[in-house]
Amino acid sequence: MKTDIEIANETTLKPITEIASKLGILEDQIECYGKYKAKLSLDIQGKQNGKLILVTSTNPTPYGEGKTTVTIGLNDALCRLGKKSIATLREPSLGPVFGIKGGATGGGYAQVVPMEDINLHFTGDIHAVTACNNLLCAMIDNHIFQGNALKIDPNTIQVTRCLDINDRALRHIHLEGKNERNESFVISTASEIMAILCLSENLMDLKNNLSHILIAYNTDKQPIYVSDLHGEEALTILLKDAIKPNLVQSLEHNPVLIHGGPFANIAHGCNSIIATKTALSLADYVVTEAGFGSDLGAFKFMDIKCRKMNRKPDLVIINTTIRSLKYNGNGTLEEGICNLQAHMDIMQKMNTNILICLNQFSTDTEDEIAYVKHYVENQRFPFSICNAYSLGSNGALEIAGMVTQLCEKENHFTLPYSLENSILEKIGCILRNYYQADMVLVEEDAKREMEHLEQLGLNQLPICIAKTQYAIADNPDELGYPRHHVIHVMNVKIATGAGFLIVYLGNIMTMPGLSKDPAYLHMHVDSNGTIKGLY
Repeated sequence: MKTDIEIANETTLKPITEIASKLGILEDQIECYGKYKAKLSLDIQGKQNGKLILVTSTNPTPYGEGKTTVTIGLNDALCRLGKKSIATLREPSLGPVFGIKGGATGGGYAQVVPMEDINLHFTGDIHAVTACNNLLCAMIDNHIFQGNALKIDPNTIQVTRCLDINDRALRHIHLEGKNERNESFVISTASEIMAILCLSENLMDLKNNLSHILIAYNTDKQPIYVSDLHGEEALTILLKDAIKPNLVQSLEHNPVLIHGGPFANIAHGCNSIIATKTALSLADYVVTEAGFGSDLGAFKFMDIKCRKMNRKPDLVIINTTIRSLKYNGNGTLEEGICNLQAHMDIMQKMNTNILICLNQFSTDTEDEIAYVKHYVENQRFPFSICNAYSLGSNGALEIAGMVTQLCEKENHFTLPYSLENSILEKIGCILRNYYQADMVLVEEDAKREMEHLEQLGLNQLPICIAKTQYAIADNPDELGYPRHHVIHVMNVKIATGAGFLIVYLGNIMTMPGLSKDPAYLHMHVDSNGTIKGLY
């Protein structure tokens, strides 16, 4: 079969103005970035109230299990059935693009295009987030250098610099000079600025959220915010274009909104509220995805994003593959099927309308597919196969038909805890009720931070778990469906601008490194600027 980039390059794209017109969007409501990409005006508001469909997954292998491919294929199939549908996705980070996982524009015959542009610099949104974050760091250090009127304690600074590249050398750095201290970089997609961009409702809400970022504590242990530095205006200026959602198209010329790119293992893992709400107002169906497995992206989608939007999903699709189930069973499908059970259990506690999708690979045997189908139907869940990678929308017509029916079913949606609960109660609820932990061990640093946040009255926020994506536990080697296990709470950090608490479990890296055989080694560009090896 042809490579993803070969398939993408053979597609004749339609002008983005034509894609916008399908949605009733006028030319003066878009800002074109070339012929095939555009930003949408923030004042676009259609009259639809679309059905919201979330695509999540079982725990993935390092290569991913095709949530984005399923999302795009399903959206194309819904459009093929005559439905007005839009897919909403996150923006790819350069870290995975040049690392091991590759890009995030789908695959095979279920892709969004132009895939090179989207996977690389796109419309500059992540670069704007990086610049905004690093300007804030410069503001803080400059304030200290210029006399430190706010009495900032440099050892309590909460904001670290970021870069949208996997670079393990930046995990630990030393700043010299008047502000000498140890610090670190995070990848841009894990920054609070990215979370704020994705959780803000409009430009003024963005400015307000930026002003509430807790940047440090003073020598009297009182919190200091961006507003104390009077920095929110400059930060907002850097993001005034980045806050607008991006419109592109699938290989089958259907509309796709791509906006915001927080990782789900170290951030909240969902595309922007603005893109989702815009899509819901323009279409009958909106198909979106949340990063990694349901224990991370989907949980945060419901607990953080849906809570903020005051909107529940109409249907949750749990995507799985034979490959991932075997990975979770040490090579055996029968042993790894319990991982699918784990994710069905997690989602059923929050959302009762669930569809299981097997993303089919060419290596899957009929017996393996039949085994998964039989298991799922024995658990009384609807089941469908998606083969959009090989067949485009034709390979997703069955699941699209099921989606239209299931979206009409009554759906009971439940948030996992009350915001009034203590920080420890909220953490315990997630780890015991959803991750099946028998014991929760909290490190002393985490305990002290929880107590401090409680004293400051900053405890009534939802929880954003930061942990490995490869297992439900905090240990990536505890595959399958771990039960009666111990989870370690290493640290707690507040993101007041984004409006959640980040809880770090186990050894989680906020700045990934490149692998021994990174993707960039297999990329080429010819004299015409044609790229090969990007996927």
